[in-house]
Amino acid sequence: MEKAELREYVDLMSKPWQLIWRNVLSGTFRGVGIALGFTFFAATIVWLLQLLGALNLPIVGDYIANIVRIVQRQLQINPY
Repeated sequence: MEKAELREYVDLMSKPWQLIWRNVLSGTFRGVGIALGFTFFAATIVWLLQLLGALNLPIVGDYIANIVRIVQRQLQINPY
């Protein structure tokens, strides 16, 4: 029973506010971790695209130029 930590589980179930507090904290930290991870991932992708854009590769440059044109057209059609 000690390996299953049944005692801690029963204690936690008998104190619902402690369970709620732990869940709030874990949810907050999970959200912050996801936000930081996505920010790092997106910044890395943008940095790599900047490096590729600086090389003036014909295929990649045309692809990025098409994306820029599409975005500019969408902004002209739907100004926010």
